[in-house]
Amino acid sequence: MILVIDVGNTLIKTAVFEDNRLLYKNKILYENWGNNIKILLIDYPAICTIVVASVGKLEKESFEKIGTNIKIYFISHLSKFPFQNLYATPETLGIDRMVLATGAVLTFPQKNRLVIDVGTCITYDYISEENQYLGGAISPGIRLRYESLHNFTSKLPLLTKSIPKKNIGNSTNESIHSGIINGICHEIDGFTNQFSLENENFIIILTGGDAEFLANRLKNPIFANSNFLLESLYQTYQFNQND
Repeated sequence: MILVIDVGNTLIKTAVFEDNRLLYKNKILYENWGNNIKILLIDYPAICTIVVASVGKLEKESFEKIGTNIKIYFISHLSKFPFQNLYATPETLGIDRMVLATGAVLTFPQKNRLVIDVGTCITYDYISEENQYLGGAISPGIRLRYESLHNFTSKLPLLTKSIPKKNIGNSTNESIHSGIINGICHEIDGFTNQFSLENENFIIILTGGDAEFLANRLKNPIFANSNFLLESLYQTYQFNQND
């Protein structure tokens, strides 16, 4: 039984896998995260390995202090990946993006893949059918856009995400919702339109915390799976064990 942990910029996501089956998943806050993990280990005593990918504030040493004899596998740039990394600065490519690329290669072989992760940031990652990672794009996510409008203006309110009622907002609040949500949808549609024009035999994968929120508003056929990063973490670990 394997516990995978995705340490993000905002939340820590956990999942328990056994024989390729997802048994449990949850999101936890940074506050008191260690106790949450200890409780999870009590609930699932068969867990023998913890697999961690971190782009957040927790390093490997933090997990070693949990005080268990469980093996900790920390995915890093030194891990093995099933693609050729052609990023101009490979050492700066986020581990989360490398894990997503691994999941795309192993789940959808011999296809051109565009992975879109809508979380704190929106990342776009392109992996060719020849299993070459070619790069992508990074833009602010939904929460960052709402916070930016509030923090960098004097009077705009801080709102929580909401599907706009119309394309043209007839109030300040509706205008903010329209600008952010419709703006993100047009951005994603623009990237996916260009990708589909330039590639044949392709798949577009949408994941991340806001994947389900956005999926029905996008125009192009997309494989939406909010668990794709957790599943890819498990696959990355298995790939390193079997290689």
